[in-house]
Amino acid sequence: MLSEQEIGRNLRMLRKLKGLTLEALAEKSGFTKGYLSKVENSDKAPPVSTLINIARAIGVSLSEVFGEDREQTSFCLVAKDERIQMARNGSSFGYAYETLAHKYPRKRMEPYILTVPPDIEEHPLFQHPGEEMLYVLEGRMRFVHGENEYLVERGDTVYFDSGIPHRGFALDGKETKLLMVILSE
Repeated sequence: MLSEQEIGRNLRMLRKLKGLTLEALAEKSGFTKGYLSKVENSDKAPPVSTLINIARAIGVSLSEVFGEDREQTSFCLVAKDERIQMARNGSSFGYAYETLAHKYPRKRMEPYILTVPPDIEEHPLFQHPGEEMLYVLEGRMRFVHGENEYLVERGDTVYFDSGIPHRGFALDGKETKLLMVILSE
């Protein structure tokens, strides 16, 4: 698994291997050429939903973006101290993603521990192909899916079409910790 600093460089390599220019990737992904260039040259990875959209436009899996081993396996164990945190601290949204199955190659599901901090300056909308499941481990949040809003508390599960714009807001001045599983199309 690549470090957060290496993900952008790996995206550039995958894009070039597929024979795509930044302009062509911008057309396919819906992101601007300038934004894609920043992603490729940044030491911080963008949100997972953005990586899903870029990977899909390139024609690779999210596992390939993360540089996961290509060996075939039917099982993987990721010990708690082997998780890789993709911190968003210092960014406008401050989310943190902790990988849970980065050792399993070519997986169809992407499981993470997602931490949504309180008092975020900007609440981005996420939208990517596939389905998503969130299970609240700690805290409470207001979850917006399309035009609908829901109060989601510890022990609650949300399963939804991630192609519809969505976002979450931690409540009560405390972070919300979730088990997040993304199934990309």
